[in-house]
Amino acid sequence: MWNGTDPLRNDTFSCASPSVEGYRYFGVLLGSAVTIVGTIGNILTVLAFATDASLRTRFNVLIVNLALADLLYCTMLQPVSVDSYLHLHWRGGATWCQMFGFLLFLSNSVSIITLCLIAMSRYLVVAHRTSRCARLLLSHRGVAVLLISSWLLGLASFAPLWPVYVFAPQVCTCSFHRSKGRPYTTVLLFLYFFLGLGCVGLFYLLIYRKVRVAAKAFLKYRPSRRSSKLKQAEAEAATDDSGISAGASTTQSCEISNDEAGAKQNRNKAEEKSEGHTTTKEPKNSIQDASKDIETSSKPSPVTIQTTPAAGSGEDSEFKRVTRMCFTVFLCFVGCFAPFLLLNVADKANRAPQVIHMFCANLTWLNSCINPLLYAAMNRQFNQAYKDLLHKAVHPLTWIWRTRRFTTS
Repeated sequence: MWNGTDPLRNDTFSCASPSVEGYRYFGVLLGSAVTIVGTIGNILTVLAFATDASLRTRFNVLIVNLALADLLYCTMLQPVSVDSYLHLHWRGGATWCQMFGFLLFLSNSVSIITLCLIAMSRYLVVAHRTSRCARLLLSHRGVAVLLISSWLLGLASFAPLWPVYVFAPQVCTCSFHRSKGRPYTTVLLFLYFFLGLGCVGLFYLLIYRKVRVAAKAFLKYRPSRRSSKLKQAEAEAATDDSGISAGASTTQSCEISNDEAGAKQNRNKAEEKSEGHTTTKEPKNSIQDASKDIETSSKPSPVTIQTTPAAGSGEDSEFKRVTRMCFTVFLCFVGCFAPFLLLNVADKANRAPQVIHMFCANLTWLNSCINPLLYAAMNRQFNQAYKDLLHKAVHPLTWIWRTRRFTTS
C-alpha cells in the first residue's frame, strides 16, 4: 500500500532483505536476457508476418497478437523490473506502480485469451470446419473481431483494480493488493489462469482424439499411394498452415463412376459383336473381355471417407506440426506460471522465504521471450523468415566493415 509520499524515502517501496542481496544479481541478468531476447524475437515475429506473404494467414494473425502482448511486457515492463531488482527498490513512484500493475495483468490476460483462441481455431478446423459458425469465426472479419475483443476483455477485467495496484515486496514488483481486491481478484485469477488454461488443455485433448480417430479411419480405407500423393499436393496448394481450406473439399472419395462402368460395358459388347462378324478366331480374348465385364460389374459401391486435414497428409503434415507447436507454447506458458500460482495459493500468509517468491516470479518472465524461439525451432516458415530478416539487418553492417577494411588495406 502506498501513501503518496516520495517513494525513495518510503519503506513500502523497498524489497531489500539480507536473504536476497546476492540473488538480485541473478534476477538482473535473467531480466536483461528476457528483455533482449523477447524484444528482438517478438519484433522479428511481427516483421516476418508483415513481410512474408506465405505467413500472412488468418491463423498467424493470432500468433502476431500473442507476440504483441509479449512485446508490451518485454519492452515496457521488464526493464523496470530489472531496475527494481538492481536497487531492491521501486523508483517509479506510486502512479507508475499502478500503471505497471495494470499493464502486467493486461499483457497476461491477452496472452491467455489468445492461447484460447488458437486452441479453439485448431479444434474448429479439425471437427467443425464446414459448420456456419466455424466459417464465420475463422473468416478475416471474424478473426479481427476476436483479436479486438481479447484486448477489450483484458481492459474491462483489470481496469477496475486500478486503486489496489501496489508494490509487492515479496516479488519486488507492482501487483494488486492481496486482500483489498478480494473477492474480485480471486474470481479473475480463477477465470483466467484455471478455467481459461483448462479450456485450452481441453481443446487440445479433443483435437488429439479427433485426429487419432480420423487417422485410424483413413488407414482402414486408404486409397492408392499415387492418388494419395496427388490429393496431398492439391490439399497443400489449397490450404494454408492453419488447415483452413481456400475452397477445396476435405472429402476423399474412393469410388468409380457407375456411368463410366456402364459405358465401358457397352463399348466392350460392341467390339465383341464386330469381331464375331469378321472372324471367329482368338476365343481367349473374348473370354478375357467377358471377365473384365464381370469384374467391372462386381466392383463395390462408392465409399466416401470424411477425413480431417491431418488424416490424409501423413505423419509429418503441416497441420500437425503447427498444432504441435501451439500445444508446446501452451505447455511453456503453464510451466512458467504454475510454480508462482501454486506458491501464492499455498503460502497465503507469506511465510515462505522471499527468495522463493522472487524465483517463482522470475520464471513467469520467461514466458514473454520463449515463444519466438519455439516458432524458429518448430516452424520452417518462421525459421526461414527470421533468417532472412536477420540477414537483411546484418548486411549493411558487414558491407560497412568490408568497405573500411578495403580502404585501410
